[in-house]
Amino acid sequence: MRKGAKRKRSQKEEEAAPAPDNHKTAESTKPPTRAKRVKASKPEPEPEYFEDQRNLEDLWKQIFPVGTEWDQLDKVYGFNWNFSNLENAFEEGGVLHGKTVYLFGCTEPQLVPFKDENILIYIPAVVAVVSPFPPSNKIGIKSVQREVEEIIPMKQMKMDWVPYIPLEDRESRVDRLRHQIFILSCTQRRAALKHLKIDRIKKYEYCLPYFYNPLQEDELEQSTEVQIIFPSEPKPIFCEFDWELDELQEFIDKLIQEEELSEDQKDAFKEFVKEKVREAKKANREAREARRKALEEMSEETRRAIENLRFYKFYPVQTPDTPDISKVKASFINRYYGKAHEVL
Repeated sequence: MRKGAKRKRSQKEEEAAPAPDNHKTAESTKPPTRAKRVKASKPEPEPEYFEDQRNLEDLWKQIFPVGTEWDQLDKVYGFNWNFSNLENAFEEGGVLHGKTVYLFGCTEPQLVPFKDENILIYIPAVVAVVSPFPPSNKIGIKSVQREVEEIIPMKQMKMDWVPYIPLEDRESRVDRLRHQIFILSCTQRRAALKHLKIDRIKKYEYCLPYFYNPLQEDELEQSTEVQIIFPSEPKPIFCEFDWELDELQEFIDKLIQEEELSEDQKDAFKEFVKEKVREAKKANREAREARRKALEEMSEETRRAIENLRFYKFYPVQTPDTPDISKVKASFINRYYGKAHEVL
């Protein structure tokens, strides 16, 4: 074999041999990559569903319950009272739909059955006055303990008629809204009561929304009775004297006989009663004169509006978690408003 042939073959073999892969060698010097950890997917929580708020849902709670003791307010709101009947009254076909309405609240303490026992509760009620103007801007303050009745401006007790804004309108500019619902509101803060005198606090408990209808003869004009609270020892004398039906001397003799009045106090008591009768007769005359003057100055438009005034009294709707109040509903509102035209 020739040497040249052998060399030639060796050269061919070298040419056929694969060249070293420098790129692969460089890669092999890198540390091995770590495998990524796969996170376990958390189960998606079930969606929560909330019942949509009704447009007037908080209406009854925004209305101040006039005459309710401050320390009883929490008990009033302790039950989940439902006033959907009041809300529905503003819907199409309801008694308050499309009308200007003034609302005030009150509470009525009643003994009612609940969960197999009778309990004393303060039942909330809402009175709706359908009127083109506020029925009154005054408050009456009267109780058995208070000898004199006061009729004062609402603002003295930090009360006033304010527009109620339905939930769907609370994002709107208030000055652009056309208000049809007005509520009696009170800005007296409960936290500030500790700075008030006891008599001032008690006044709130004796407040009654005042109303005077000059087209009707007032109860005061017809009354011939006077409330007597005579200061005496060991206890005051509480009684009523009717100057048309009672004869004063006989009235006094009966009190002495019943040992309500002592013999040595009878002259002072007689003068006390006579003075109260004079005051009451004067008040009656002034009330008649005020009514006559109001009628003379009243416009025909105002007269028609007063003639068309309507009072509606709303009680809570019966629900499984509230007491049954069906047997204690009453049309009477207060001594100024009298009775409601309709109870709902």
